[in-house]
Parts: sequence; C-alpha cells; structure tokens
Amino acid sequence: MRPKEVLQAFVQAFNKADSDGLAGLYAEDAVNHQVAEKPVQGREAIRKMFADSFAEAKMTCIVENMFEDGEWAIMEWRDPLGLRGCGFFHVVDSRIVFQRGYWDKLSFLRQQGLPIPKE
Repeated sequence: MRPKEVLQAFVQAFNKADSDGLAGLYAEDAVNHQVAEKPVQGREAIRKMFADSFAEAKMTCIVENMFEDGEWAIMEWRDPLGLRGCGFFHVVDSRIVFQRGYWDKLSFLRQQGLPIPKE
C-alpha cells in the first residue's frame, strides 16, 4: 500500500476503535509519538496505547486534508467536538515506522470530561 492508502486504512480502523487493526498497520519496532505524551515504541505497546485510549474516551477522526510525499503521509484532522490536530506518518513497505501527532491535550481532556493532571 502507498502511504496515503495506509493512512486511509488507519482512519477507518481508528473510527471503529479497532486497536488490533491499527496495530497491524505498524512495523514491529515502530514509534508513535504524540507530542503531548511520551513516545510509544513497538507494535504491541502501540496496540495497548490505542486500546487504553479507546476505553477512556470516545474519539472520531474527521479528515480535513490528506497528503502524500514519497514515504510520508500527512493528515490534518478534527473531531466532532472541535479538537483539531495533524499527524505525520513515515511508511515503509506498507507499514508505519514512525508517527508524530500534534494536538491540544488540555482541550481533549476538558472535552472528554477527563481529569486534568496536576504538575
């Protein structure tokens, strides 16, 4: 699959809260770094991250823009509550090897009614 096709499959699995399907899109030693969090390394750790996140919050990805450039796919997204973000996906041999996502964690926690950690 081309990077954009992998990203389209990612969105479909994400919107079904399918952590196993999402994990299957990643290379065994992939890194997922949501900048509001510590990087997560390895397919199984990424699967657990998604499973835990889906158990905690209802999330939906509405694609606003999707681009492909070589081995990279880039997406701007929003959710139904107004949260916006973007993600960069490095795809090699039809698998995500690196992902970096940018979004506002404080807005997400407030929208989902989740506790805000004290520093």
